[in-house]
Amino acid sequence: MEQLIDQFGEPKLLMASGAGVGLVFGATAYHSRFCLRAATVEVAQLSFGPKLAIWLVAFAAGLAMVQIAILSGHLDVSTARQLAGTGSLSGAVTGGLLFGIGMILARGCASRLLVLSASGNLRTIVTGLVLTLTAQASYRGVLAPMREKLAGIWTVSGGSERLLLETTPVVGIACGLALLGALAFGMSQNLRKSELLSAALVGTAVFAGWFLTYRVAAVSFEVVPIQSITFTGPSADTLMALVNERVLPMSFGLGLVPGVFTGALSVALVTGEAKIQRFEADTPMEKYLAGGVLMGFGSMLAGGCAVGAGMSGGAILALTAWVAVFCMWIGAIGTHVLMTWGRDARSVNS
Repeated sequence: MEQLIDQFGEPKLLMASGAGVGLVFGATAYHSRFCLRAATVEVAQLSFGPKLAIWLVAFAAGLAMVQIAILSGHLDVSTARQLAGTGSLSGAVTGGLLFGIGMILARGCASRLLVLSASGNLRTIVTGLVLTLTAQASYRGVLAPMREKLAGIWTVSGGSERLLLETTPVVGIACGLALLGALAFGMSQNLRKSELLSAALVGTAVFAGWFLTYRVAAVSFEVVPIQSITFTGPSADTLMALVNERVLPMSFGLGLVPGVFTGALSVALVTGEAKIQRFEADTPMEKYLAGGVLMGFGSMLAGGCAVGAGMSGGAILALTAWVAVFCMWIGAIGTHVLMTWGRDARSVNS
């Protein structure tokens, strides 16, 4: 790693790492149909099927690999933002609920929107832009004061208070068993081996993000943030860089977003699934736009999107991340149930 840093420098190496992790995530997320929204819909319908299995395999793979790496001394995430800095439990709860609601309205989370946009889905491109602009406004713009006020209601100090559990041999064994259980559940759903492998590689990409940035940070003379896959912040940074900068600043996040897009596009082209998809009568634009706004604000308030908080933060056992992803599930399930009940009621009345 020292030789690579000497030859290329930290920024180029981080950007290449982000691009490589993004390629793997984009390709495998597209092939496996990895999607938190789809998993929550199955649970809301009390049909625990293949979409839930895909999410569980991906989550368990990332969790097991990260925890085993920490336990074996090959990874240290104590300085990661999700653990070291002051966190917000009120933000995790409120932001998670808003994100879950938005996920249902937009028919996909931030990562799913990016993956599907690579196949020519214009609905996800428009929704993703709205999500990204709202996230930027929530971080530094007109919505920032509201986000800060909500986040300040219930905070938690960085360090051990933000750690859900200490990494111990028992925790490592439990994570490994969780992965085996998820794989067994996936096999019971008659998923193809390539889909199960792709789901596991989604989790592996999350681990790779943590491991690669840690390895660079460990030998660098510069301060390098240890991070993994997340989409709201990097998408906003990428958009603002394209708009405001003549030369793109190199970072892990700015390599991640185009990497995911390229990986998903490659699979869509190979499988012949790439095609233009527009808003139709049964896919009203207003629902997608409202979903994008709720996810953009919710993710910034919760400290990450369904992958940033749910997968990356969850894998390092960050307390606020687990609270956020739990509330995403609650918000999404509740919204789907209410929308289904509303449609059923209208059908009866008509």
